[in-house]
Amino acid sequence: MDPDFRGDSDHHDGTSDATPGGYAGQRRPGELAFALFLLAASLYLLWDAYGIAGFEALSSPGAVPMATTAAMVISALIVVLRTARLPKVATESVARDILPLKVILFGVLLLGFGLLLVPLGFLPTAALFLVVAIKYLSGRGWGFTLAVSLGSLLVIWVIFRIVFTVLMPAGIVPEAELLQFFRNLGNGGAE
Repeated sequence: MDPDFRGDSDHHDGTSDATPGGYAGQRRPGELAFALFLLAASLYLLWDAYGIAGFEALSSPGAVPMATTAAMVISALIVVLRTARLPKVATESVARDILPLKVILFGVLLLGFGLLLVPLGFLPTAALFLVVAIKYLSGRGWGFTLAVSLGSLLVIWVIFRIVFTVLMPAGIVPEAELLQFFRNLGNGGAE
């Protein structure tokens, strides 16, 4: 394969377009914004590190965090300056090649999963996440979606909750009572 080839016009030929440096001598969409974000985050962390003890002495509690974040600021500044000088890639867009709708949807789904995990519990939250994700990704019917989603959830739950006894947020499902019911059935109904 030609080392300068970066994929077809759609950029999805099965090879990675995440080659270090991306396109030689060109800037991909969003690259400068991300570099500026890294610089801003590094500056914030430097300010936060300065707040530990100021710059009193090399042996002060804030000296190592300040030195580390100062190196981050310098590195991020170099990246911003180098990236800003590069011309943009004309054949790509952020929405199509860098951050398509599918990626945004899964970011929202993961955020929702994190927010709903404690109030609803693991089982309903994971079921909702898996149903929406599998329906969207597979494009198949509801029978397939529910079978794969709930079957996967059952396997995950058995492995982590029963085999490894990992405690998960119970939420609205009376999981402890269900487990005890099945234990009683396994013991011949003895209580």
